[in-house]
Amino acid sequence: MTGGHPHAVQVPSGYRVGPWEVREPLASGAFSTVYAARHTGGARSGRHEAALKFLPTGTHTPRHLRHLRELADREVELLRRLRTPRLIRMDDVRTVDDPGLPELDGATVLVLERAEGSLETLLSRAPVPRSGPALLAQVCEGLHQLHHAGWVHGDLKPGNVLLMKDGSVRLADFNMAAEMEGTHAYSPAFSTPDYTPPELLWPELGERGRQIRPTADIWAFGVLAHLVLTGGHPLPGGSAEARCDAAVRYARGAEELRLSPGLPEPWREIVADCLARTHELRAAHGTASLLRRVERAAGTARSARLPRLRPRRWRRPALAAGLAGTVLGTVAAVAGTYTALRDGGPAYGYHRCPVDSVCFFSEKFGMGEMCGWTEDDPDWLSGDETCSWTRSRPVRSIFNNGVEAPGRGGVAYYRGTGFTATGIDLTRTKRRTGCTSVRQQGNLAGTYAPRSHKWVSDC
Repeated sequence: MTGGHPHAVQVPSGYRVGPWEVREPLASGAFSTVYAARHTGGARSGRHEAALKFLPTGTHTPRHLRHLRELADREVELLRRLRTPRLIRMDDVRTVDDPGLPELDGATVLVLERAEGSLETLLSRAPVPRSGPALLAQVCEGLHQLHHAGWVHGDLKPGNVLLMKDGSVRLADFNMAAEMEGTHAYSPAFSTPDYTPPELLWPELGERGRQIRPTADIWAFGVLAHLVLTGGHPLPGGSAEARCDAAVRYARGAEELRLSPGLPEPWREIVADCLARTHELRAAHGTASLLRRVERAAGTARSARLPRLRPRRWRRPALAAGLAGTVLGTVAAVAGTYTALRDGGPAYGYHRCPVDSVCFFSEKFGMGEMCGWTEDDPDWLSGDETCSWTRSRPVRSIFNNGVEAPGRGGVAYYRGTGFTATGIDLTRTKRRTGCTSVRQQGNLAGTYAPRSHKWVSDC
């Protein structure tokens, strides 16, 4: 999904879809258009803003109708079944019933959370954003979540990477997504040439479409990483067609891969492995291992170090000052593009939480002050270094950025020191304030004032 296509679906401003009123167009692709929308139900309606994605299903030939319906069904099925931190969230699905507008009648409308912009928009303003490595780590995490759930994206590109207001990254546009059936999946024979591996540029098509494997997303990630880190494509050519020809020559061994001299050294091996000539060679680098390498290269993971002897089996928290008060101004400065990424790295938001850590924040969406730990802490308010702000302010959001390991499936937190229950916790079955699973993030409802936490097997 990009902003450069003519609108595939024309929807007038002010048009109503259920409780949603259509505003300005946000982006458009070959088969759909996304519009900003606001809820007309008042303050008690929940989310006030959303993005409405219109997928047309009317005024077409029967064969074309079947194809468009399949694209809509793919996206709806995936978004209904998968709800992970790195995939765009869907709140509702509606069908337009308006015979007076044949071009809209029967259209499928996805009600999605509203993004601030896309990676494509960011790259148009800053071809080599200084925060590119951290951004790529989140994109890779999204791919890992998809692949782990048994799905292939099939169309990873800058326009399908969205930047959210809270500083997080979401993958979007799952028209081409396919669920694995053994070693491969079946996807429509449409993709973006610059991000398509050589073996799929002219694939053999069966009744169910083309066969696609997770290695297609690995290739696309390699192209994306090279573009974000250098401002250029990894294969030569002044047009997509010329670059496709170069990709085919490279796959046949007639041409070598010539990565940009500007590609940072830690990333050269990563990109080269992602852009291996064949599916078989790329299959050796799944997204689980790729994510660990990318996080290390991005500097978002802890470096290896020898254990230190301490009388207590916990590490002191790392404190980070928030910049919550600057959010509105910076967003306005880029006209809707996530400014912290443009300006060289997020100084606020969930991004600050190091890999293999659990982080607690004084404001919603990872804003404000932060305390992060890699191990248990039986008392947040004692010792040489403390999480001092929790003495007078509650925790408003949390990010468990841990790595799955035996005994570390979640983090439980408690109002008392020494992992003890106090107050209302005494009435709870597990007698704890809360628990957050690995790789989960979000706001905490109510007043949470934990004083200790520990890693547990699961929540």
